[in-house]
Amino acid sequence: MTIIRDLTNGIWKENPIFRLVLGICSVLAVTSQAKNGIGMGLAATFVLVCSNMVIAAMRNIIPAKVRIACFIVIIATFVTVVDLIMEAYFFELHKALGIFIPLIVVNCIILGRAEAFASKRPILNSMMDGIGMGIGYTLALLVLGSIRELLGNGSVFGVVLLGPRYVPFLLAILPPGAFIALGLLLGLMNKINTKLAL
Repeated sequence: MTIIRDLTNGIWKENPIFRLVLGICSVLAVTSQAKNGIGMGLAATFVLVCSNMVIAAMRNIIPAKVRIACFIVIIATFVTVVDLIMEAYFFELHKALGIFIPLIVVNCIILGRAEAFASKRPILNSMMDGIGMGIGYTLALLVLGSIRELLGNGSVFGVVLLGPRYVPFLLAILPPGAFIALGLLLGLMNKINTKLAL
């Protein structure tokens, strides 16, 4: 039962963006389009799952005094794998995400889950936590990216939804629009959670 809870926590109850508000620098920067959000979410999910599993497997042999440095080396290894694969097979997406792929190394979601969860739990639980947090992170980027792309371009995933007469709301795809959209989504999540708690 704890495995299911570990999987589902990151999707809603402990969603890294909408509940914990972690790692929002990359979220705000890459979500001008829904496809960028999905790409970043999947890259971070891969790193999160793989690093959680390796850290959980090595938790008893990593010395406490150098654990953070070890975690960063493990995370950086998987980020390098993702970066090279994306550059080789998804070059346009790699170019769109730019510096934010290598910056996954210092994403506080991944390092935080390594420290707070994977270093204290078995491999299967850590894998499920990584999958759940990755799904929650990806869904948050997808929602934010879709809203910003729809308002800013009248389309989602390049498919025009608001017709040729729609006048794009340019603010939505600019950095201030990311802050405004994220703030509104955080408020909506808080309102939903308050209603669910009653």
